[in-house]
Amino acid sequence: MSRRSGILEFAVLGLLRESPMHGYELRKRLNTSLGVFRAFSYGTLYPCLKTLVANGWLIEEPGNDTEAAPLTGRRAKIVYRLTAEGKEHFEQLLSQTGPEAYEDETFAARFAFFGQTSRDVRMRVLEGRRSRLEERLEKMRLSLARTRERLDDYTLELQRHGMESVEREVRWLNELIESERAGRDLKGSATGEPGSRDTTSGASGGLPRPGDDPRPDTPGDTAT
Repeated sequence: MSRRSGILEFAVLGLLRESPMHGYELRKRLNTSLGVFRAFSYGTLYPCLKTLVANGWLIEEPGNDTEAAPLTGRRAKIVYRLTAEGKEHFEQLLSQTGPEAYEDETFAARFAFFGQTSRDVRMRVLEGRRSRLEERLEKMRLSLARTRERLDDYTLELQRHGMESVEREVRWLNELIESERAGRDLKGSATGEPGSRDTTSGASGGLPRPGDDPRPDTPGDTAT
């Protein structure tokens, strides 16, 4: 499985943990609520759903328009529901705190479900992300110091812009970590229980992640 496929499966399981949805609703939520999936197609989502069903993590159910479908000639919408096994699998994924949780390709999706994540796991993921970015920033500074004299003004400005983006994200992570240590969520209330409606939840409508760089798949048009 590719890393991007794994992220999509994680996000789908997380959204269906909130409530059952059909394919169009899932695609809309992934596009509008999770910044890492701003543009992708049914051609990407449909195979993912089929894989999750085959693994026993989702079940397919007919939607409410089953009776109307023969009259309109349209295929009835399929509603996807998380199984008990799917919920258990998602919770296992949610508890992971290794590099797979805070690399560039995965951190935004993990952060979107921090509202369902325990505080200790959130802390480890945030600290891992910060450590990774601090290492990157140090390498960028050393590289710039070595090559500054050989760079033209525009290339130099581009490198500075990249460093500033990383510095902003490190500052943002520092603020989040400080809030977590103080027992505050992003709304300022003292709660450490998963499921609290943090503004970091996928339902909040976006990810305040500096430097997010989604790479959408090629659009397709397979109906779900």
